[in-house]
Amino acid sequence: MSPTPTPHTLRLSQQPEADALLGRSPLAALVGMLLDQQVPMEWAFAGPYTIATRMGADDLDAAAIASYDPDAFADLLKQKPAVHRYPGSMAQRIQQLCRCLVEEYGGEAEAVWRDAPTGADLLKRLKALPGFGDQKARIFLALLGKQLAVRPTGWREAAGAYGEPNSHRSVADITGPDSLAKVRAHKQEMKAAAKAAKPPR
Repeated sequence: MSPTPTPHTLRLSQQPEADALLGRSPLAALVGMLLDQQVPMEWAFAGPYTIATRMGADDLDAAAIASYDPDAFADLLKQKPAVHRYPGSMAQRIQQLCRCLVEEYGGEAEAVWRDAPTGADLLKRLKALPGFGDQKARIFLALLGKQLAVRPTGWREAAGAYGEPNSHRSVADITGPDSLAKVRAHKQEMKAAAKAAKPPR
């Protein structure tokens, strides 16, 4: 038996039960990060709790999700309210992630980072997970370092700008409603800047 992860206080979904799951379950945190695209952050990070509840469980289990009938699992995510704007494709991605965790890490999400010797090594491991590109991996690395006390040598450097202290760039910096508003404002500024930089048609 592996040691039970130390619970942490997260406020990413702004829902007490969902945030409590994120804080005690490494897999829930990973799945929330996976869902965090094309939907509001709170919606994404409430997803793991919704999935667990619909599976009749108190936590997420990588082996159980990996072996779940794909159509039935997709139906779980599609139930109203849907877990994501694209529940069918996200169901596939979550199952791919969980299969990877079962095959590579014995079904333990925490094993991805538990013994990572350096931030660069941890970033490489995260980028190797299904659904985790460079940006998502760096944001999750920053979340691990800033809020979950996972701080291998060089973690801030590996996280890039997302690892900067006292910044409000991503979910790694959300600790409550005020910081959520600041992160949302930053994202809006970045979108506006990107739009302005596009040449006119």
